[in-house]
Amino acid sequence: MADKKLIPRPGSAYETFFLNIRDYVISKINADPPEWTFIPPDEYGSLFSAYNLWYNAYLPTTKPHTPGVTAMRNEAWKETKPILSRFIRLWLRGFPNQVTKEDLLNMNIPLLDTEPTPVPPPENQVEADITFPGIHMVELQRIRPVAGTAPDARSDYGVRIYYGLTGEASEAFPFRLDGPVKTAKVLPYSVFTRRKKERFDFDGESGSKVYFCLRYENSKGQAGPFGPVLSAVIP
Repeated sequence: MADKKLIPRPGSAYETFFLNIRDYVISKINADPPEWTFIPPDEYGSLFSAYNLWYNAYLPTTKPHTPGVTAMRNEAWKETKPILSRFIRLWLRGFPNQVTKEDLLNMNIPLLDTEPTPVPPPENQVEADITFPGIHMVELQRIRPVAGTAPDARSDYGVRIYYGLTGEASEAFPFRLDGPVKTAKVLPYSVFTRRKKERFDFDGESGSKVYFCLRYENSKGQAGPFGPVLSAVIP
């Protein structure tokens, strides 16, 4: 699971967090004998330089100061945060055989949750608008959850569009509908998309009626409930 809130905002919390990591790294590389020899000197040197840059900008804000001083502190945070984040990712969390769980907790670095979060089946229904961009062309636009519900980025991974046509069987569409459609279960064709619109070219089918019904699928192919059945006469 992603750890998006690892680095504190600029201020005393960031100072405490950064200083603790810097001092802990120093204690490990300067031990006799050194306990951490896997971190290249230029890497921990960059970390120490970043801390010095931050601290020199942070210190003036610990007493009455102007907004300009605060702005300089915030700029130092923006400049040093990626350096600290990268160091944690590559050298502290990236070497579990050298940096133990106890080390991480001593540096106030939370342990990562290595258990994947289950992705539930979709719950939202899907609808779309039917448009006609040209002769024998039908396009589904604004593919979206029904009734303005918010999509779930994991469960509502993509949309499967089921469709079927009335009329005489053809080589392209041998399976045809023989009457009005009330359930998507009778629609013989489907296509999967992650786009917000999907165009269909029904060449030679002008005058036939086409039915659509959509439902979300997650990345494992688990499907949600069908949305409303949509229909149109192919131009």
